[in-house]
Amino acid sequence: MSDRIYNVLFLCTGNSARSILAESLLNHLGRGRFQAFSAGSHPNGTVNPFVLEMINRQELPTGHLRSKSWDEFAAAGAPALDFVFTVCDNAAGEVCPIWPGQPMTAHWGVEDPAAVSGDDEQKRAAVMKAFIQLKRRIELFLALPMNKLDNMSLQKSLDDIGQQKD
Repeated sequence: MSDRIYNVLFLCTGNSARSILAESLLNHLGRGRFQAFSAGSHPNGTVNPFVLEMINRQELPTGHLRSKSWDEFAAAGAPALDFVFTVCDNAAGEVCPIWPGQPMTAHWGVEDPAAVSGDDEQKRAAVMKAFIQLKRRIELFLALPMNKLDNMSLQKSLDDIGQQKD
């Protein structure tokens, strides 16, 4: 097993819900083998309170979570990225910056829980659904034998994960 730590960036438009959930999940489930980040093409500047509530309920760390621009990860001195995953359809269709490290990319679209209107319980249910979908995809990602797959096989596996019917 390799001692390499992989850098992963999760992208969304607002960087307030799905990408934040994915960052928190991978940093926890990756057990030090992965360093996850999140960013948005048009960050709204705040983390969705129902997302923070879910992350706290799952006893995941929240101290480092913040809504930020993807420009931070294209700037000089940014970490070299190994993987970039878009988790919303809008971000998947946008022209992305040039990422340091020439990472592999895939689209893992998940419905936006922050866009759900209704009462608090409906909003919590939407966040739970996104959390479960992202957790399943991240678990599949973590199960990949990274050091045994060639780039084409790894890319196919990443794309297949994004096609999972949760």
